[in-house]
Amino acid sequence: MEKGKNQSFELLLVEDLKKHFPVRRGFFRKAIGYIYAVDGVGFSIRRGETLGLVGESGCGKSTVGRCLVKLYHPTAGRIMFEGKDICKCSKSELVHLRRNMQMIFQDPYSSLNPRLRVQDIIGEALRVHGLVSKGEWKDRVHELLAKVGLEADHMARYPHEFSGGQRQRIGIARALALSPKFIIADEPVSALDVSVQAQVINLLDSLKEDFGLSYLVIAHDLAVVEHIADRVAVMYLGKLVELAEDHALYGNPKHPYSQALLTAVPKAERGARQKRRQNRRFLLQSEVPSPMNPPLGCHFHTRCPRLMDHCRNEEPPFIEVEQNHWVACFLHA
Repeated sequence: MEKGKNQSFELLLVEDLKKHFPVRRGFFRKAIGYIYAVDGVGFSIRRGETLGLVGESGCGKSTVGRCLVKLYHPTAGRIMFEGKDICKCSKSELVHLRRNMQMIFQDPYSSLNPRLRVQDIIGEALRVHGLVSKGEWKDRVHELLAKVGLEADHMARYPHEFSGGQRQRIGIARALALSPKFIIADEPVSALDVSVQAQVINLLDSLKEDFGLSYLVIAHDLAVVEHIADRVAVMYLGKLVELAEDHALYGNPKHPYSQALLTAVPKAERGARQKRRQNRRFLLQSEVPSPMNPPLGCHFHTRCPRLMDHCRNEEPPFIEVEQNHWVACFLHA
């Protein structure tokens, strides 16, 4: 966990966040175990900052995002947003907080109500929160559509009349409707064509400047967050293993898992440079362990090419090895 920061600049502070899902069996639905989806995660996001949260599918990164907006109630830990503990807020306090915290979902197909027109999908939040009058909400919807690159005549259409990229733009407009301070983008481009992904990433980056936003961008592909994130956090099996400024993590990753993820990113290189890159590449062995029964000690030790004896029994501390560069690995302890 980061320490020593000036908290006046912190928009969001997460401390020792845990989310354990019970596994139930039998007629009485008795809990026979738990899935440790998130198991002690901590980080902060400063105002105007974009934090990228990356890791393999199933590592718990989407669960972190849903806990931040209380779609999931955390098992333990603190989530401080502008000095208020979200976990202890009443329902009325959450309504106010959620105006400032919005989410862009991974699937632009299932995240939009197919029975509503675009104007109602975006305008619903405006009417519920009473932010505009009856005669003004359509003008606000038109304005939001223009911001995300859609036309006024799109307001009367249904979601099935749009492409995947256009649907995700509608989802972005919906997230912007309440003028939030913080947006969680959960795999915002993973369901889109490669040609459209760059457009959506550039759109998010430009909206950040226009609306003064802070982002948590969740992705399994480090190439997605490389050009938008100010800092990058790497997550493995419910825990953070590395957290650093983007240039530090991409230029000099410390944790073996981060190194493996980076060498797996395809690069258009030729000749000797490509050969050097292939020589540095190492493939992770075996499968990701079950989050219901994570390994003792370092969770990564079953797949680590630099395994040491004490990695099997001791959990490495999450320490600052360089300025603003945090790692959980005995190689740097």
